[in-house]
Amino acid sequence: VADAMNAAWGTVCDMKQVCIFLSASHKTTKNILLNKEFTVSMADAKNVVEADFVGVVSANDVPNKLEKTNWTIIKSEFINAPIIQQLPLTLECKLVSFDEESECVIGEIVNVSVDEDILTDGKIDLDKFKPIAYDPFNHNYVTLGDKVGKAFSDGFKLK
Repeated sequence: VADAMNAAWGTVCDMKQVCIFLSASHKTTKNILLNKEFTVSMADAKNVVEADFVGVVSANDVPNKLEKTNWTIIKSEFINAPIIQQLPLTLECKLVSFDEESECVIGEIVNVSVDEDILTDGKIDLDKFKPIAYDPFNHNYVTLGDKVGKAFSDGFKLK
């Protein structure tokens, strides 16, 4: 049964891996350990209510919680895991490891699905995407996108 949760703590570890911190008690974690494959979708401003809902309601208590979101779920072509069509960016991953002590799930990214609506000249456009991030200081979701500098460039001004 397809499941989704809102994971507040995670990051891309390198060019081919993602790291997410998930308690072993989550239904999602149990599914990942069972199937050895999973997806990580990035939520956007249009889906903030649904994304929060899958985070505050446990599939252990409400097994059909995805039905309330009205999200359309399809199976990935690359792995045995769901893709939420309304979320414009999905990392499709194979499980590398799960450390129960640190609650760290590491996955190898085998495919990235991107909705063409968030692309400009073949690149992800944050102004179109409007991805959300969790602000742990104020317990809010914020959108990302304002450019404040150029990576691998601006620091050379101090040379």
